[in-house]
Amino acid sequence: MGRTAHDESTIDDFLGSAQVFTSAVNDIVEQRLLEEVAGNALTLSQFRLLKMVSLTNARTITDATLFLGVSAAAASKAVDKLVRRKLLRRVEGHPDRREIQLSLTPASQRYLAAYDEKKQRKLAKIFRQFAASELKFAAKLLDNLSAILVDHAADPNEVCLQCGIYFRQRCLVRQLAKRNCFYLLNGSHHKHHRNGRHPERETLAMSATKEHAD
Repeated sequence: MGRTAHDESTIDDFLGSAQVFTSAVNDIVEQRLLEEVAGNALTLSQFRLLKMVSLTNARTITDATLFLGVSAAAASKAVDKLVRRKLLRRVEGHPDRREIQLSLTPASQRYLAAYDEKKQRKLAKIFRQFAASELKFAAKLLDNLSAILVDHAADPNEVCLQCGIYFRQRCLVRQLAKRNCFYLLNGSHHKHHRNGRHPERETLAMSATKEHAD
């Protein structure tokens, strides 16, 4: 089958729609729900950092640096704030005691549980008007386009952070663009497994680790 040529306005309309959807997710699904659950107690970046610790085994300051896309100093400052407010625990790593390991506290676990409960109820109401087949088709289309964009824009050794806190075991972007997955960084893996199966483990090139940690 030959490739279809699209005019510029069609592509712009699609990209505009994708951007509006992304903005709506950020504003309504994430920011507003977080305010309902935590008020002013958590910023969105702090919440995402807690989600990273909750969802993955990536729990060091370097992991936080990569995930937030900030300097090591800024990531350490963000972690310090959460530790002081008893939303994160920080302990020496094993076997390397110089490597700080992060874990959730009962308070942060309650925030995340309340957020997930509200999110599930809200999204169930929003998405019930669409058939599962429609959502799967749209997801596959977006994944294929994202894989093409990521594949053209990034170095193969870079870590893909495109999914944010919406981690999926079967990620077409990771498969098609062959990007290193942040959630599988250095052999760590997503904690929740469907049907008892573990996701494929991927290792990050040492050069990429050094580049992002600097």
